[in-house]
Amino acid sequence: MYYNGSKCNYKNLVAGTNSRIINKNGKFVKAINFDNAATTPPFYSVLQQIMSFSEYYSSIHRGAGFKSEFSSKIYEDSRKTICDFVHCNYEENTVIYVKNTTEAINKLSYLLYNKNKNLIILSTRMEHHSNDLPWRNKFKTDYIEVDELGKLKLEDLEYKLRKYINNDKLVCITGASNVTGYKNPIYKIAKLCHSYNAKILVDGAQLVPHCPIYMNSISSEDHIDYLVFSAHKMYAPFGIGVLIGPKETFIAADPEYRGGGTIKLVTDDSVVWADPPDKNEAGSPNVMGVVALLAAIRTLNNIGMENVDRYEMSIYRYALKRLKSIPNITIGCDTNANCSKVAIIPFNIDGIFHETTAKLLSSISQISVRSGCFCAQPYVQRLLKISNSKINYYKNHPDCKRPGFVRLSFALYNTYSEIDILADTLKYIIKTR
Repeated sequence: MYYNGSKCNYKNLVAGTNSRIINKNGKFVKAINFDNAATTPPFYSVLQQIMSFSEYYSSIHRGAGFKSEFSSKIYEDSRKTICDFVHCNYEENTVIYVKNTTEAINKLSYLLYNKNKNLIILSTRMEHHSNDLPWRNKFKTDYIEVDELGKLKLEDLEYKLRKYINNDKLVCITGASNVTGYKNPIYKIAKLCHSYNAKILVDGAQLVPHCPIYMNSISSEDHIDYLVFSAHKMYAPFGIGVLIGPKETFIAADPEYRGGGTIKLVTDDSVVWADPPDKNEAGSPNVMGVVALLAAIRTLNNIGMENVDRYEMSIYRYALKRLKSIPNITIGCDTNANCSKVAIIPFNIDGIFHETTAKLLSSISQISVRSGCFCAQPYVQRLLKISNSKINYYKNHPDCKRPGFVRLSFALYNTYSEIDILADTLKYIIKTR
């Protein structure tokens, strides 16, 4: 049923992959989705599990009925499943449910600010805005630079760790770039961080759905201190995300959202907060989102994350080879087929605005891609080598057309034949423009 050389049945696991959409010529053609870095469609197993569980769904934690107790048990037991999936020690860590990766990072930034306002944040020039902006308004933030290809400069990381040797530090780093797909060597970086008495946060939004990840025990030199990711990028788009970190982080700090479910006792003039994770999950929890995530994890485990990685990278290398053979296409990342990355390709057609290319791919062949800067504008500015004068111009003219890329992002249900349609469509666009 699953991965076997160049053949697979992954497409049959995912809803909507055989949908037909009318093109500009009035013909119904199969929709092709190469925008998986933004979000993925759901697994059929996820939809089936939601329908099955819905008959037993109820409010959790304080309900006395069978359905409430059943829902509560699934919700609470799920945290151990999450830890097992990312290979972390459940006894050492707390799993907190949020809406998405952005909320997870914002929540962590708030909690850490309440604990230590003098914390130094070392972010990078390749981060999604969500792993940059939440830190800027709270802490002194410095940035690790990237090289000409957009890869992280590890020597600059070590320089910055030495620079702030006497400060408490958190290194906030993407596991895989949502622009270039580059994987950062997170375990090597974690070991380096810990040798300088720093902790590490990995933004796993683009990494967790595509390959195995190992947070490991805190006794390991290369352990990941904090991990965040979103279910909507791993075939469970029902509004749940995850923040994982050491229990001690969440014990002392007051919650940023206050209300139902966060307290042990409230009087006229005092509050006794609940223990984490309860005090960090205000309001009615998204039980359905958790059920969806659990179902997605079961399916991914059945496939095997190593197989997911292997198949997606075979698709990526095939697409890379096809694109490199087409004149007038410029690829915006390292084109070495053995580059360590997830299956993302940023590119442009010479002389055609990125947004125009994206629209033509959709109208001609119903190929969905994304164009622009992908919520990583400082990174794209570097990749495209945009001058400071140009950047200042865009600051003063925020509504003008700005440079960017077309982004192809592949998932386990994409096929070689879809890549062939992409290549043929790009050739047609170049020929007719």
